[in-house]
Amino acid sequence: MDPVPALEEPLKKVLGPATAKVMAEHLGLHTVGDLLHHYPRRYEERGQLTHLADLPLDEHATVVAQVADARLHTFASAKAPRGKGQRLEVTITDGSGQLKLVFFGNGVHKPHKELLPGTRALFAGKVSVFNRRLQLAHPAYELLRGEDSSETVDTWAGALIPLYPATAKLESWKIAKAVQTVLPSAQEAVDPLPGALRTGRGLVSLPEALLKIHRPHTKADIEDARARLKWDEAFVLQVALARRRHADSQLPAVARKPKQDGLLAAFDAKLPFTLTEGQQKVSGEIFGDLATEHPMHRLLQGEVGSGKTMVALRAMLAVVDAGGQAAMLAPTEVLAQQHHRSITEMMGELAEGGMLGGAENSTKVVLLTGSMGAAARRQALLDLVTGEAGLVIGTHALIEDKVQFHDLGLVVVDEQHRFGVEQRDALRGKGKQPPHLLVMTATPIPRTVAMTVFGDLDTSVLDQLPAGRSPIASHVVPAADKPHFLARAWERVREEVSNGHQAYVVCPRIGDEEDDPKKPRKKASSEDGAGADAEKRPPLAVLEVAEQLAGGPLQGLRVEVLHGRMAPEDKDAVMRRFAAGETHVLVATTVIEVGVNVPNATAMVIMDADRFGVSQLHQLRGRVGRGSAAGLCLLVTEMPEASPARQRLTSVASTLDGFELSRIDLEQRREGDVLGQAQSGARTSLRMLAVIDDEEIIAEAREEATAVVAADPDLTHLPGLRTALQALLDEEREQYLEKG
Repeated sequence: MDPVPALEEPLKKVLGPATAKVMAEHLGLHTVGDLLHHYPRRYEERGQLTHLADLPLDEHATVVAQVADARLHTFASAKAPRGKGQRLEVTITDGSGQLKLVFFGNGVHKPHKELLPGTRALFAGKVSVFNRRLQLAHPAYELLRGEDSSETVDTWAGALIPLYPATAKLESWKIAKAVQTVLPSAQEAVDPLPGALRTGRGLVSLPEALLKIHRPHTKADIEDARARLKWDEAFVLQVALARRRHADSQLPAVARKPKQDGLLAAFDAKLPFTLTEGQQKVSGEIFGDLATEHPMHRLLQGEVGSGKTMVALRAMLAVVDAGGQAAMLAPTEVLAQQHHRSITEMMGELAEGGMLGGAENSTKVVLLTGSMGAAARRQALLDLVTGEAGLVIGTHALIEDKVQFHDLGLVVVDEQHRFGVEQRDALRGKGKQPPHLLVMTATPIPRTVAMTVFGDLDTSVLDQLPAGRSPIASHVVPAADKPHFLARAWERVREEVSNGHQAYVVCPRIGDEEDDPKKPRKKASSEDGAGADAEKRPPLAVLEVAEQLAGGPLQGLRVEVLHGRMAPEDKDAVMRRFAAGETHVLVATTVIEVGVNVPNATAMVIMDADRFGVSQLHQLRGRVGRGSAAGLCLLVTEMPEASPARQRLTSVASTLDGFELSRIDLEQRREGDVLGQAQSGARTSLRMLAVIDDEEIIAEAREEATAVVAADPDLTHLPGLRTALQALLDEEREQYLEKG
């Protein structure tokens, strides 16, 4: 039997079962290699003390500090009525600030002997507030003794002390000791970077980088290690994407070129407006791709309302001109119905193929959703298999086995993040040859993230709004601090209605009987700074809010509700009444988030806005200001002013630039989440690369990866890179990359 490679050795064999169990359960570390890639978060210098003022509340923190004062107090309590209770209060300092440590009961004896004034140590614990002052209760600590004694100094050879991402069960210095144990194995790490690339860019070897990241002697050591490890992450990820692009480019596809005087030309001739420069440029890129004999893989991203649907429709018509069929996959029935309605309206008689009065070049446009009646569904399926229908708009129902096409030439996926890879592939598999693929998203993505996450797709961006779109004013409404602001919000809604317009009110929850009150409700997270009241109160619900508004501040107005659990025909009827202006106020869940287009709706009030993400708020806001009148979006929250959640809302209110917002969103969330950290095991997550900050490295790594894959698609001559790729692309990660 072959010996297990050193980096694949299970931690329980090297560190013992107890430590290995904690590392596996709390840090996702299973092998020696996993632990070597668990990098320090930051470093402390022996000669310097930590800035205690920067400690994050409610987080597990490690500090290096000096004991300024230690006092033992005796007190009476229920457990010690004769005054035998003991509390040790230790004040530590960094020279500019102080922090109190508190130890109780039997836990005071050891620290009372060891934590004498002047002693320096590492302290770790959860930062809390008592009497309006920061404190650590019962922190773990490790004394830093003189250079000539104790294994503490040996553990952190050199002047820099690594502080690791830790848990309450395993402090930073215990992780450091475990790393010390496995560090000799770093010499056996197989280098994924081609030698020429490494020397050409002046990067240290992988074993040297691992040694320097865990045991740096100087700050230059840390820089060398980080530069190298960032390249590993960027390069291996870009090779994975380059191989996917290369494989796709080898597939055959039917070239689809529009006719000179066909359906597309007839459609363009009847448009009542001219396309924006951006729409014309992006259409040119798409038509260029459609004309080739390899499948198009293009991501079309653009602001809410930038006219993506128009660009997609023109591409679909070009494919119909060339004898093929085009399918648009929408994430919800409401959106599929809306797309079907708006596309047939835009096309007019061109959408009446096979009908009396249909134009000469016309085709049939069919809708296919899961809830259609049997007869309508049968007819739609027949129109697809015979080729009678050139265009089909549908939900997941399009993916079912029964659905067959005459000649599927183009798949348009709306709101890419709502669909899994299996669904996308199932639809693509319905073509005789792989169809062209156009993926649309209204969630703007910074260039680097697009390069990193959507690296297998060519990207087109629509960043200008069509003429006639109006600006949207956004404001945060602090309902808890200033209740009169909320009253004013409802007055503003009434004013919009009295001016002949309509409004949306959005809530996070439906509130019908299927919301099980017995289910434990997820607490608002501490990082959002939720107060106790916010934790007690469930999210506001559509049905309750609609009832309160209709009987209170919006009495006399026609208020209706819309949510995902309504019957499809009821949803459609509600949307039709709202679109026709018969309903004044629509109280809805995020079912209206994408694609709903009612130009007369000018105001939106988002209740519990702190419970939505940045991109979701931006999407929702895009439902107003779609006509000639200015839009208004009010973000209602009970979060305190200093909380991160409130700051996030202020960011959304301060800019309409979706690309700027996505940068803010990315900086507030860790980019690891964006790149699938939550979806994958410890080895596969990106730890060193900061997507926004490391733009240059990602771009350069993409170039290098493309060249390497072009020369050696199977990586035959690069076994180290092949191994790294297998570690990166576990099954979940591979799916995540393809989903984006």
